Amino acid sequence: MSLDQTMLKDFKDSKYATGRRKKSIAKVWLKKGTGNIFVNGKKYDDYFKRSNHIGQLLRPFEIIEQATSYDVRCSVKGGGHSGQVGAMIHGISKALLLFDSGLKPTLKKEKLTTRDSRSVERKKYGHRKARRSFQFSKR
Repeated sequence: MSLDQTMLKDFKDSKYATGRRKKSIAKVWLKKGTGNIFVNGKKYDDYFKRSNHIGQLLRPFEIIEQATSYDVRCSVKGGGHSGQVGAMIHGISKALLLFDSGLKPTLKKEKLTTRDSRSVERKKYGHRKARRSFQFSKR
């Protein structure tokens, strides 16, 4: 049995939530455990190399002061690593609320329960980028 199959068996009695950020979508399964976090079948510190991404990912658990109380299995697709971390944070926060709705005021105060709606602005015609115009030439 591979690591993925044993993880799936372990997460049968877990809570599920979906998180979104930019173009990223994170499917998050959360259960009581020892603090293991798996992202797309890898440990989170192998998947995310930047230290600020790792710090952001652990933020919901640090806020509720239960860093090693839950195991997380997540499948993330779309976007870049920053968007994926944001989607995971959103999904983890929503799943934590399913375990204990008393955490809502603390997570809401840190703005972790609402989807961050900021996204890339589309490019407009007659412009070089979304807002940047072409260089003006007098002659």
